[in-house]
Amino acid sequence: MDLQEYRLDKPQEECGVFGIYAPGMDVAALTYYGLYALQHRGQESAGIAVTDGTEIEVYKNRGLVAEVFQEETLNRFKGHIAIGHVRFGDGGSPSPINAQPLVFNYLRGSVALAHNGKLVNGDELRHQLAVNGSVFQSDNQSEVFVNLIARYSQNTIEEALMKCMIDIKGAYGLVVMNEKQLIGVRDPHGIRPLCIGRLESAYIIASESCALDTIGATFLRDVKPGEIVIVDENGLRSIQTMTPARKAICAFEYVYLARPDSIIDSTTVITARRNMGYQLAKEMPLKADIVVPIPDSGTTAAAGYAEATGLPFREGIMKNRYIGRTFIRPSQKIRDVAVRLKLNPIREIVEGKSIVLIDDSLVRGTTSKKIIQLLRSVKAKEIHMLITAPPVAYPCFYGIDTSQRDDLIATNYDLEGTRQYIGADSLYYLSLEGLLNSFEEPAGNFCTACFNGDYVLGTPALIEK
Repeated sequence: MDLQEYRLDKPQEECGVFGIYAPGMDVAALTYYGLYALQHRGQESAGIAVTDGTEIEVYKNRGLVAEVFQEETLNRFKGHIAIGHVRFGDGGSPSPINAQPLVFNYLRGSVALAHNGKLVNGDELRHQLAVNGSVFQSDNQSEVFVNLIARYSQNTIEEALMKCMIDIKGAYGLVVMNEKQLIGVRDPHGIRPLCIGRLESAYIIASESCALDTIGATFLRDVKPGEIVIVDENGLRSIQTMTPARKAICAFEYVYLARPDSIIDSTTVITARRNMGYQLAKEMPLKADIVVPIPDSGTTAAAGYAEATGLPFREGIMKNRYIGRTFIRPSQKIRDVAVRLKLNPIREIVEGKSIVLIDDSLVRGTTSKKIIQLLRSVKAKEIHMLITAPPVAYPCFYGIDTSQRDDLIATNYDLEGTRQYIGADSLYYLSLEGLLNSFEEPAGNFCTACFNGDYVLGTPALIEK
């Protein structure tokens, strides 16, 4: 197994977005740091667009934020509004042409757009637009927004976006910029997160509040589901569009995707994860010597479990946090080096111990299997694996890459079969009820489609056929 397999064995967020309206400030540098804080949401490419009020300049490329942008590049950007994007990828080509923000010219001037999420009817709309003469430069779903905005060019940008929201069925957090305005848009069900911050006289719109913290901004509030927020020389204003019958925040934002220090819809992620550990302790209290997290996403829940059960919390697995996107892969003969580059068990802590091993999810199971083998290699006595979420049994069509359903371990094995596959002495998943009890929002306000197949927006037409 190599690090690519580790990456595929976790749900991957599609993207992160950041926008700032800040006359008199270095908006390019602030956007750079905001994107740096959102790097966990996408490592395939990064981009920044800036306007000085007359034109929009953009720079984007494949790579991590720090790889794409050098100081001299940022220094070339002059302006008062900027938006930025980090991309994981939506199954399309990794070509730089798919990097965002997208910048286009239409009847009313120049517009830049950055998108987090996925459209259920994106392929259908793309086909309809192409039949009617629209031109697409990439296989990026976000171009659907671009072409719809151009189609509604007789309207203001806010009105065009309102019409887009009627046409589009999907999950999205958008930041949009023209020469005079910064705009944020959140899908009507609130599946993908988006928040608003303030830095002196500046306004910021970002996927997560950790980006606000990084640049010293104050978190104001979340963008409401179905809301459009506009920032210009007159300040901040809001348009509340359609109100859905059901709010459906992505539960996996709290389980794994978001940074622990972020606040999403009034709930701090680290609090939710600690509550998941408490819920696990209620549902499956075990007799063991120590509680060990799989870093980093299992750490907070493991601390909660240890606190609730009274078992010692120990960091028995060390994570190498300095591995970049690419590295020279070892030969087949020394393939296990790739595993230990990422995670390495600490013999002095786990040898001879009965371990409660806690992680956020099992997708394909290959990562857990290899980690358990590593723990066995340093003589762990027993390994009881607890997962802070229910089995991932269905693919996500709303902005998370959870692989094809046939690749999901929960669709191929029952609980006992999964336990045998990963090699644990026991295995337990947190119940859906326990997961939902970990949140402050009412249980009905979450999207749990990857656990139970309850797709609030349905599935793409091609899948349904």
